[in-house]
Amino acid sequence: MPRRKLPIGIQTFAKMREEDYYYVDKTGFIARLIDEGSFYFLSRPRRFGKSLLIDTIGELFAGNEPLFRGLAIHPDWDWSVRYPVIRLSFGGGVVRSRARLDTKIGEQLRLNMARLDVECTEPEPEACLAELIGLARQKSGQRAVVLVDEYDKPILDNLTRPELARELRDGLRNLYSVIKDREADVRFVFITGVSKFSRVSLFSGLNNLNDITVDAPYSALCGYTETDLDTVFAPELRDLDRAEIRQWYNGYNWLGDAVYNPFDLLLLFQKRELRSFWFETGSPTGLIDLLMQRGIFTPDLSQTIADDELLSSFDVDHIATEALLWQTGYLTFAEVQRIGARARYRLTFPNLEVQSALNDVLAKALMGNASQASRLSGQLYDILQAGDPEPLREHLHSLFAAIPHHWHDNTPIAHYEGYWASVFYSHLAALGLELIAEDITHHGRIDLTLKFNHQIWLFEFKVAERSPTGSALQQIKDKGYADKYRALGQPIFLIGIAFSEQQRQIQDFEFERLD
Repeated sequence: MPRRKLPIGIQTFAKMREEDYYYVDKTGFIARLIDEGSFYFLSRPRRFGKSLLIDTIGELFAGNEPLFRGLAIHPDWDWSVRYPVIRLSFGGGVVRSRARLDTKIGEQLRLNMARLDVECTEPEPEACLAELIGLARQKSGQRAVVLVDEYDKPILDNLTRPELARELRDGLRNLYSVIKDREADVRFVFITGVSKFSRVSLFSGLNNLNDITVDAPYSALCGYTETDLDTVFAPELRDLDRAEIRQWYNGYNWLGDAVYNPFDLLLLFQKRELRSFWFETGSPTGLIDLLMQRGIFTPDLSQTIADDELLSSFDVDHIATEALLWQTGYLTFAEVQRIGARARYRLTFPNLEVQSALNDVLAKALMGNASQASRLSGQLYDILQAGDPEPLREHLHSLFAAIPHHWHDNTPIAHYEGYWASVFYSHLAALGLELIAEDITHHGRIDLTLKFNHQIWLFEFKVAERSPTGSALQQIKDKGYADKYRALGQPIFLIGIAFSEQQRQIQDFEFERLD
């Protein structure tokens, strides 16, 4: 199979098909969507191919038959019918006022008018969109297709300005509500974004949307599957370790097939090295600030529990931490449990890239000293590589000594219970090693298990002032936490750590090696 161009940053379906780029055929999913309904909503994290999907749907309804030759939908589509397609996208630029939002909507409506050769007379954006849908049907004789990409970006860009975010939300709600009002003139609607704003807050006027975000048959609607790698991208896999690729980049799951982020894989194929490509393109500053404000216990990130209501409660005035992390792609589904008519989900990091990169940023934020956090991270790896716990004692002293007193005194999260364990966990997780927080055994839960270099490290933490009696190491031994791993025949290190809130340092550090 010959190598093709890598579609890095390409969001135009025609460009991909006409210029010999790799293309993963998603038209089978699109055919099913069209057969089963007319009004859809899909949430996916950034850089997952939402814009390309929207463009593909647009080209299909516009009847651009040559682009679809050889694809799954081609034999069964009626190419003699062309539908008027209305496209709105809020992906470009940042909107900082309601007036600018109305201007942006107006600009896009005028582009649609020119392309469809119609002219609206209504001056207000929502009234103009309603008129445009009617005029498009009247001129073409076919009902209109409405496609909205990044529907929520104006709001997400202003979450730190709640008053403005609410104003923009109300403006968008007015716009989207007219789509339902013109249902008789609409053939198909598809709306995409990163977040799932509650229906009441943003889609109260468009309550006929079918949210397919967590529908198992559409889990791979965006993203690449293992099969895609083995077939479409087979020429790019030479000299690359499939197990490493899977560990680093696979694992995003919406209750169906697990997928890779396309951006990660395409850059991997170009640069031929494992790096945090997707994470580096985003700016999680606002997310990190929110986690710091809420006193997140970072070991819990890999074992987060949520239900349907919690994951859907996303609005300017109420943003659940779990919902935000899940919708932005920092957590994904690991397990679903049905409890009567309700579902309970266990969320975890999708892959090593996210676990490592997010905890690196968190460790720096928790310490208030980014340069020291980076320097100490390298030292920690060398200690673990050497397989000797003794230097870890002094390393942890250095780690906590690097936290500036003024930062600790003035930062609320530094006074939350679990702060000290969070610092150590994120410091360790930033290395991108195999970690299990709250590791379950027959005798209880180990605070933290590390598997590295054919060795097992078991950590138990406590805060000295909160648990003045009893040794953390003794607890590991008394509860037989190591029994779970003895059959592996690998060295096991039992490490008990007691932190002192008053001294802001390690009070006790004990370890024992089992062979």
